[in-house]
This record gives sequence, structure tokens and C-alpha cells, in this order.
Amino acid sequence: MDCRKNKDCLKPKENGRLKAKQYGRREFLKGAAKAAALGGATMLSGCGTGLLGSNDEFSLRWKEYFKKNYRLMTPAEKDETVRRLERLAKIRTDADIQMSAKAPIEGVLFGYAFNVTRCEGYMECVAACVKENNLDRKSNTQYIRIFEMEHGEMSPEVGDGKYFHEVPVEDHFYMGVQCYHCQNAPCTKACPVKATWKEPDGIVVVDYDWCIGCRYCIAACPYYGRRFNWNEPQVPLEEMTKKQHYLGNRMRHKGQMEKCTFCVQRSREGRLPACVEACPTGARVFGNLLDPKSEIRFVLKHKKVFRFKEELGTDPKFWYFID
Repeated sequence: MDCRKNKDCLKPKENGRLKAKQYGRREFLKGAAKAAALGGATMLSGCGTGLLGSNDEFSLRWKEYFKKNYRLMTPAEKDETVRRLERLAKIRTDADIQMSAKAPIEGVLFGYAFNVTRCEGYMECVAACVKENNLDRKSNTQYIRIFEMEHGEMSPEVGDGKYFHEVPVEDHFYMGVQCYHCQNAPCTKACPVKATWKEPDGIVVVDYDWCIGCRYCIAACPYYGRRFNWNEPQVPLEEMTKKQHYLGNRMRHKGQMEKCTFCVQRSREGRLPACVEACPTGARVFGNLLDPKSEIRFVLKHKKVFRFKEELGTDPKFWYFID
């Protein structure tokens, strides 16, 4: 077959290198059907790349797209999946990622607290979250929103979440909002394909590959905690966080939901989420709610705490407090 006459064999170059095509589940199946209609195996591997990439890439992606839901996998199947994703990342972008499938730690239930008297609206937390979680630079996707509030207000819905001026502002305070990892999470109940669920350590996760992009979870969440990819997320290779978790900061695709995961790739390794680590004023507290000696338990016991929209009965694992 003459590659010069086959547009599917030709891929645009980016920075002098071949730009890898990114496929979601639907795109992969469409490509496979088209390849079969045009001549089967020859078209799949023609010119070394073909409609669906190299033979090795096609084989890896075939296995990836027909795997079980992550919740239903055995430990061996999860390990096989993450190794496969590492190989695919190398083929597609030449990125040497280290993918994890580390399970919840027994005896751990994560909780988060936000000190509204200390936050000064600098947004280092937002920048750290974007970098750590490989968020789309094109659409400026952000898991965290910081609202500038006037004294006397207690709901971010009446605050300014798009301020652009020097901070802090006198007679104002700042309130951070993100996924609250509810014990009784309405988003998980709304998902028709069970692509999102609460893990034993309290983290509400998403199996990106099983998400069908219906956005029911967005409608169900009362805290604005979900994000939808309207376009193919773009993260420059040199800015990509290479240490990833299957349920966390691995690269997502167009048409998939995503959200804060308490930096599962960090928290299950005994590290703080990126936003907590980056906060210059110490306004963010994270830890194990089951450990009576943890800082989060100290806050809940000794500080004046409240939760946003607690009357809804969602039991969020995210508290606000004042000194």
C-alpha cells in the first residue's frame, strides 16, 4: 500500500517528532471498524502505523479498551493494566511514566479541613494542583476554586470566584472549594455505569475509561466538584507529572469526567496532597480521621468547624474552621 495516498498513514509532526493520535473508547472502536472494512489486518498495520498505530500499540490498546471495570479487577489484572498504560504512554508521547494501582491503606479514612482565617487568596494551591494532576492547559481546567468573601457571608455561592487583583483585600476572607469526598456522595448514585465510587479510605474516584461522559454526576453534585473534558486535554511533556495513579492523575481524554482525588497518587504513599503542601499560610489540613493523634482530628476537636450545605445529608469529609 502506498502511504503517500493514504492520509491515515500520515501523522502531523510536532517539534520534529511524530505526534501520537489520542484515542478514547469510542474513537478506538470506530477506528477498528473502519480498518476492518478497509481490509482487516493489512490496514491495521499498514506503513508501520496504519489507522490504529503500530502492531504493538494496537494490541495494547485492544486489551486496554476491553478490560473490566477497575473495581472488578483482580490485583494481577490491575498490575497488568498499569504496566500496559506505561507502555502506551511511551509509544504515544515518549513519556516514561510510573503508574501505580496502590490500594487503600487499611485503617485510614482521609479528611480535609480549610482554615478560612488563614487563607489569603494567593492561589498557590490551585497552581500546584494543576501541575500535580496533569490538568488540561488549553481549557485551564482547575479542581480548586478560591472565592473572595465579604465578612458575614458563609456560602461561596455569593462570593467572587473570578477575582483578579492584589490579595488579600481588607475586610474580606477566602474560601476554597473542591470535591468534598462525601460519605454519602450523590454523584456516585447518579452514575448509570458505576464509573465512580467511594473507596474504603473515603476517596471518591473515577474510572476514566468506563465513564461515558453523560455528566449526570455534575448535575448531582451540590459542590461544583466535577469537571468535564470538552476537548482533548493538553499537557506539555516537559510539564507532565510522571508519577501517576490509575484512579488519579493519569492522562484523561475528551468526553471523560474528572475531579479532585485528594492526590491519591500522593496520599496513599503517606504524602500530603499538592495543595496542602503548597499553601504558604498553613490554611489547609489533611490527614487520617481514624487516627486520634492526627492534625485533622485535633482541628475537629478543638476548633470551630462547619461544613458547606451540611443539611443535604451528604456527610462531606471536608470541613471549614476558624482559629
